[in-house]
Amino acid sequence: MKKVVVLLLALALWLAACGQKDPGGIGTGDVGNVKEKTSSTDQMKMVFIPGGAFQMGGLNDKAQPDEKPSHKVTLKGFWLDKTEVTNAQYAQCVAAGVCEIPNELKSATRSDYYTNPEYADYPVIYVTWNDAKAYCEWAGRRLPTEAEWEYAARGTDFRNYPWGDTDPSEETANFGFKNKDTVKVGSYPAGASPFGILDMAGNVWEWVADYYSASYYEKSPAENPTGPDKPGVNGLQMVMRGGSWADEIAELRLSNRGFGLAQNLEADKLSNSYAGQANERTGFRCAADE
Repeated sequence: MKKVVVLLLALALWLAACGQKDPGGIGTGDVGNVKEKTSSTDQMKMVFIPGGAFQMGGLNDKAQPDEKPSHKVTLKGFWLDKTEVTNAQYAQCVAAGVCEIPNELKSATRSDYYTNPEYADYPVIYVTWNDAKAYCEWAGRRLPTEAEWEYAARGTDFRNYPWGDTDPSEETANFGFKNKDTVKVGSYPAGASPFGILDMAGNVWEWVADYYSASYYEKSPAENPTGPDKPGVNGLQMVMRGGSWADEIAELRLSNRGFGLAQNLEADKLSNSYAGQANERTGFRCAADE
């Protein structure tokens, strides 16, 4: 009964949010030099990231061992969500019977978060890597690779944050417990990346597609890397990027790498007791091929 009630609340949240938007088909247009489109599935605004080469990895003395060596990477063009996936957008996937309800309906300081229309445009949290993957596939997209994520945040120069080299501030990011919780997506336009992508530092960590390996950069392919072919010895560690509202300056560097555990689908054949890590600091965004 509880699950049915939550599903109905999620559906109501989605309908309330959609009533404020034009759900029209996919429309593509140029915004200045930025090419954008809107997904007809979840109304997400997406930005086209043109193919190119960039320097991936840590570029200053704060770089951690798993960010080294810095290396040149060339990527083909792709689309990336302009913001993190919101509660209202995720609720559409739940209402469609594809996505699981987040592990918790609260946030760090709010007992009613996921189903509260007041937070419809805030990032969905308490989702596992498998949840994020399922959502992106439902929406006709996929999780971005770690390299795609960093390129979208850095562009073709050698900056350390999406907006440049100045340390994060209250104008550029939600970090350091300043708000003690998530904020509405897109709240920091001054923190946009060179491609106009928002929220790539702070607010919530973002799941990406790759398995995590601390030594991967030593052997990463020079073109379109997708991470290790197999998981490491410590379970299904999956990369997450960007830092969160609770992290300090060092964690917001765009080359900083985090990871969390995903559900082991092979082990799931024996037990469904562990679905992977999810918390109040982690969400995601999706990507799509050109």
